[in-house]
Amino acid sequence: MASILPSLHRAAPRLTRRLFDSLPKQTPQWQLQARRAFKTVPARPAIAISNVSTVSSKTPSQSSSFARSFKAYRVKFLKAFFPRLTRKPVGYWLLFSAANVFGIVVFGGLTRLTESGLSITEWKPVTGALPPSGESEWEAEFQKYQSSPEFKLLNPNMTMDEFKKIYYMEWTHRLWGRFVGVTFVVPAVLFIVAGKVSKPMAGRILGIAGLIGLQGFLGWWMVSSGLKDHLFAPGSHPRVSQYRLVAHLGTAFLCYSAMFWNGLQILREQKLASNIEAARGTLERLKNPRLRVFQRSIAMLAGLVFITAMSGGFVAGLDAGLIYNDFPWMGQGWIPPLDELLSDFYSQKADGRDLWWRNALENPSLAQLDHRVLATTTFTAVIALFTYSRFSPTIVKLLPNASKRAVHGVLGFACLQVALGISTLLYLVPLPLASAHQAGSLALLSYVLLLGSRTWLPNKRFLQLLQKRKISPGSVANQRGGINSLHANRHVTAKN
Repeated sequence: MASILPSLHRAAPRLTRRLFDSLPKQTPQWQLQARRAFKTVPARPAIAISNVSTVSSKTPSQSSSFARSFKAYRVKFLKAFFPRLTRKPVGYWLLFSAANVFGIVVFGGLTRLTESGLSITEWKPVTGALPPSGESEWEAEFQKYQSSPEFKLLNPNMTMDEFKKIYYMEWTHRLWGRFVGVTFVVPAVLFIVAGKVSKPMAGRILGIAGLIGLQGFLGWWMVSSGLKDHLFAPGSHPRVSQYRLVAHLGTAFLCYSAMFWNGLQILREQKLASNIEAARGTLERLKNPRLRVFQRSIAMLAGLVFITAMSGGFVAGLDAGLIYNDFPWMGQGWIPPLDELLSDFYSQKADGRDLWWRNALENPSLAQLDHRVLATTTFTAVIALFTYSRFSPTIVKLLPNASKRAVHGVLGFACLQVALGISTLLYLVPLPLASAHQAGSLALLSYVLLLGSRTWLPNKRFLQLLQKRKISPGSVANQRGGINSLHANRHVTAKN
C-alpha cells in the first residue's frame, strides 16, 4: 500500500489536467468577437538587427508601415470597445440625472426666495459636506455670517435659531449639488469602462460632467458677490449679482437640457433599431422637406423659451417682481414712462454708450418689461405652432402621432406657465407661486425638447448605420460588453 501512494501522488496532477482539458470551455461571446476583431490587425514588420546603427535607422517605408499598423490596431480596438449604440440603462440614468438637476434648480429658487443663499460664507467642497456639530461650531459660523453685509443691513436682530433655518437651507442645496456630481460622474465612468456607451455619447457625457463642475464654481462665484461691501451702493439691498445669478441659472438649464435630450435620444435610437421596418417608415415621413419649417420652428421655440427663462433670472436678481404688480398694465399705461425705462442713473459712461444695455440688465422696470414681452412672444409662438400642427393638411398628414401629443403638452404647459407668472406678479411674489413659476419654465422647456426628439431626424451617424444595415434588432439585443454589433451580424450572415 505504501508503494502505491507515491505513484498516485505523481499521477494526480496529470489526471486532473487531462480531466479538465477534456471539459468543454465556454468562452464569453464578447471575448470571441474581440479576438476576431484583433486577428485582422497587421503584424508589426520585422526589422533585421545587425548592429546598433541598423536599429536606430528605420527606412521611411518601415516607419509608415508601423504607423499604419498602429492606426489599424487603434481603430480595431475602438470598434471593439465602443458599441455602435448606447445601451438603454445609460438613457434611463441620464433621465434620472436630469430629474435630479430639475429638483436642485427648484430648490435653489427656494433658497434664494427665503434669502438663505448668503448664510454660508465659505466654500468648502469637501469638508463643508457636514454641518456644524456643536455649539462652538455653530457660534463660529454665526460670527462669520454676522460680518456679512446681509446681516448688518437686513438681519441685525437675527437669533441663532433663525440662523440655523437659513443655514440648513443653503447647506442642503450645496449637499444636493455634491449628490448630483457623484451620482453622475461615478456611473459615467462605470458605463464607459464597461463598454455601454458609444464613442460620440462618451464625449457628450464627459462634456456634461465638465458642466457640472463649472456649475459648482459658478454657484460660489455668485454667492461671493453678495458678501462684498464694495459691490453695493450706499443703502442698497444686499443681494448677489444678477449677472452671476443668470450665469448660474443658465448653466443649470444647459446641464439639464443636455442630460434630458441625450437620454431621450438614446431611448429613441434603441426603439428605432428594435423595429427596422417601422423605423424606416417613420424616418421617411420626417425626411419630407415640407416638415422642415415645422422642425425649425421647434428649434426656435426652444431657444425662445430659454431666453425668456434667463430674462426671468434678471427679474429675480433685481427683485423686479415687486414693482408694477398688475397685468397687463404697468402703472398708468401699457409700459412705464420712457425716462424711467432708459434712466441716466444706470449709465456709467459720460457719452451714454451703455445706456441701453445697462438699463435692460440693471433697471428693474425695463427688466420686467423685457420679461413680459418675451413671455408674450413665447406664448404667441406656442399658439402659432399648435395652430400650424392642427390645421395644416400637410403637417396633419406627415406629423407622427407622438409628435401631435407632444404639441398638446407644450400648449398645456405654456398656458400653465402664463397663469403662474401673472399670479406671481399680482400676489407680490409669494413663495409657492414663485417656486412653481420657476419650475414651470423648466417643464415647458422639457416638453419642447420632447417634441423635438419626436419630430427631428436622428443624427447622421445613426441614419448611416440604419441605411447600411449595420444595426438590426438581433444585434441590438445580443451586444455584450461593448463589442461592436457588426461582428455579430457577420456571424449570423455567415451561418445563414
